[in-house]
Amino acid sequence: MTYDLTDRTAVVTGAASGIGAATALLLARSGATVALLARRTERITGLAERITADGGRAFAVTADVTRDLSEVVRTVHDTCGTVDLVVNNAGVMLGNPVVDGRTDEWKRMLDTNVGGVLNVLDAFSEDLVAAAERGPSDLVNISSVGAHQTFRDFSVYTATKAAVTHLSANLRTELGPLGVRVTNVEPGITESELAGHVDNTAVRQTLATWFESAGHLTSAEVADVVAYATSRPRHVNLRHLVVLPTTQV
Repeated sequence: MTYDLTDRTAVVTGAASGIGAATALLLARSGATVALLARRTERITGLAERITADGGRAFAVTADVTRDLSEVVRTVHDTCGTVDLVVNNAGVMLGNPVVDGRTDEWKRMLDTNVGGVLNVLDAFSEDLVAAAERGPSDLVNISSVGAHQTFRDFSVYTATKAAVTHLSANLRTELGPLGVRVTNVEPGITESELAGHVDNTAVRQTLATWFESAGHLTSAEVADVVAYATSRPRHVNLRHLVVLPTTQV
């Protein structure tokens, strides 16, 4: 299914795979011009070529959301002008017992899942506020159902997602009056590359058990939620969306 996002200009972070890639595909098919941001240049270049071959408009911008994004902003502006839709999707999910003291993982998740969201917000908030004077303007943060639920061995990951959810709620109070819609999306168990980042065999087995017992969403199904929310009339803000496999509790 596609939606009407004609003449919209979007930035999608973490666009190399999973929810980011699926969202970029659907936004482009719905008429948006999409800047694909990720560290893996080859992956986003291939995705841009796929979108273009399909009749859409997209371009790849190599970016690490944990670092300064001023050059990325210049590239986006030079290529397609100002942005009116930002999907803050880049993230990493790492799991280990907290008593293992994996401070390397904790820092990586805090830097990407929280710091990266703030960096992207800082980079494109001016665009979003300016765009809201002309038409729809959207900031979408991809959080997780883990922001509210507890998952053994994922304490720090879920804490970072709780930060994203609470940040989104507060941003709504600041940006909403300026005409910028803020949407927080909390997916449940979703098929993606995130589970592959876990280096603990026992924790990986736990993840596999969750997938088998509760089922899972596809990345395209989460992307559909993003596209639906951002295609509503400009005065309608779906601010907090939780999307789960029906059998996940």
